[in-house]
Amino acid sequence: MDEFFMKKAIDLAKKASLYGDVPIGALVVYDGIIVGRGYNKKEYYQNALYHAEIEALNQASQSLKRWWLEGCSLYVTLEPCSMCAGAIVNTRVSRLIYGAKNKRFGAIESSINLLDSPASNHKVQVTPGVLEEECGLLLTNFFKNLREEKKNE
Repeated sequence: MDEFFMKKAIDLAKKASLYGDVPIGALVVYDGIIVGRGYNKKEYYQNALYHAEIEALNQASQSLKRWWLEGCSLYVTLEPCSMCAGAIVNTRVSRLIYGAKNKRFGAIESSINLLDSPASNHKVQVTPGVLEEECGLLLTNFFKNLREEKKNE
């Protein structure tokens, strides 16, 4: 089931790249139903707060008409950053499933681990590496194309 929903998140990530944004997609699932979707829109809105996870969590809260998302699973194509890890804790998501590691900015296990911090008042079950290669290729190809475009300018 995790791979099924991660493929949906990958489809969302591809939308982000159409707008020139880093291809990251996220979705929130509750009782087997997608209740929130998001993809990066930082470049589109010129606003650093438009991360895929934040958009998906916001939409899920609106769908469920509550701020706490206990019983929900968040699927994201890239390991969340510190801002998104904070949002995961604050919305009380029960489970986080992500694809590729974010070696530079990952706040779940790669760079720092905010979810296991003593300051965290909520425990999240984490499943890393779901369709990791496919998620990582999206990012690798995006940045490769971006470098080629800059080189050709």
